[in-house]
Amino acid sequence: MRRSDPLIVGGGPAGSAAAITMARQGRRPLVVERQRVIGDALCGGFLSWRTLQQLGRLGIGAQELGGHAIDHVRVYSGNRTASARLPAGAIGLSRRRLDTIMLEHAVAAGAGLEIANVRGIVADVVRTDRGSFTADAIFLATGKHDVRGLARPRIGGHDPTLGLRLRIAPHPRLSALIGSGIELHLFDRGYAGLLLQEDGSANLCLAVRKSRLAEADGKPATLFAELSAKSPHLEERLQWLAEACEPEAIASVPYGWRALDTAPGIFRLGDQAAVIPSLAGEGMGIAIASGVAAAEAWMAGGATAAPFYQQAFARRTKRPVAVAKFLWERGESRWSAGLGVQFLRFAPGLAKLFAQATRIGD
Repeated sequence: MRRSDPLIVGGGPAGSAAAITMARQGRRPLVVERQRVIGDALCGGFLSWRTLQQLGRLGIGAQELGGHAIDHVRVYSGNRTASARLPAGAIGLSRRRLDTIMLEHAVAAGAGLEIANVRGIVADVVRTDRGSFTADAIFLATGKHDVRGLARPRIGGHDPTLGLRLRIAPHPRLSALIGSGIELHLFDRGYAGLLLQEDGSANLCLAVRKSRLAEADGKPATLFAELSAKSPHLEERLQWLAEACEPEAIASVPYGWRALDTAPGIFRLGDQAAVIPSLAGEGMGIAIASGVAAAEAWMAGGATAAPFYQQAFARRTKRPVAVAKFLWERGESRWSAGLGVQFLRFAPGLAKLFAQATRIGD
């Protein structure tokens, strides 16, 4: 059994932010990541102005990231549409590029990297397919994927939320439709987010209730066809999907959940700390902020600082998660979603207020 202290499980934005923060202060964390060549993750793709500031403080500038510029949000519900400017410039960036850049910065700063699949965590022991590790401080940064032994509770009752993601290949007409906007398409028991990324491809992410997918015979292709029939705007964009394109999926996403406490030595980061509904576009911001905060807490107080960090971070995420959950629940209803879009048309400043309210503070 190998010993490494601290040990970071997951090399995504949360884990890499923690590793960069520690390594820049002369510590030598070990990051355990399951992929040698990082692929796109299910969620993410939108980096807000606040997230860009966080990355800048970690030494990763906008020029290096090279994302697709985004300056406004468009919301659709059936035939209704509304548009509003964002508080400041944002970008669309693939998780493949973001995760790769951040992990490279962590290694360059002095963090270690082990490629292995984590099988489970018991007490201070992390079991992988390449042996076991022990550490006084374990940073859990596995995103929406749970680890055996430290799984989050399942929420959503009889009708949990499923996550679906599709990448749409670059096309000039699709690029012209989306432009510099991030789009939210609201529908019965779900919503879809759509934006362009650095290579011109479009990232389409859906959060949909299990019952809604079941009504489509459990087939994403059928669901897309039904949604297209009710939303001309979404139909116009989905026509560029390849017929054989199969979405990535994850079951039972616990939107609205926050870790209110933790055991000494276990620091929960990113979606393992707080799962904000993705329509808020603050998932990456929470991931990076949690990584920095957890690393600073550990450097100041060691493994015993984990509960204090977790409680403090739960307070930081309370407002943005609550506001995003409120918007998500309103958007799931066809009646309130349509009314909300209509109201936004006449009061576009509300979008800026909601965008600011769903950012995580320092």
